[in-house]
Amino acid sequence: MKHHKTTHLQELDRLRKIEGQIRGVIRMVEEQRYCIDILTQIAAVQGALRRVHENILERHLRSCVYESLATGANEDRTRKIEEIIELLRKAPR
Repeated sequence: MKHHKTTHLQELDRLRKIEGQIRGVIRMVEEQRYCIDILTQIAAVQGALRRVHENILERHLRSCVYESLATGANEDRTRKIEEIIELLRKAPR
C-alpha cells in the first residue's frame, strides 16, 4: 500500500494545547472540583480534538484520497474508500 506524505505539523500547536487542557482536567479531578466545571472542560477538550480530527481528515481527503482517485490503481482507490468507511464506522455518534 502506497502512503502519501501529508504534513500534520500545523496540528501540533492545537494538540499541545489539548494536552495542557487534559492536564488541567486531571488537576480539577484531583482537587475534587465541581462536576459541571470538570464536564465543561472535558467538552472543550472533545471539541478541540474533533476539530483536529476534522482538519486531518480533510487534508487526507483533499490530498491522499483525491490523488488516489485521480491517478491510482483500482485496488488503491478501493482501499482508500474502505479506509474512509471504516473510519466513519469508528467515529463517535
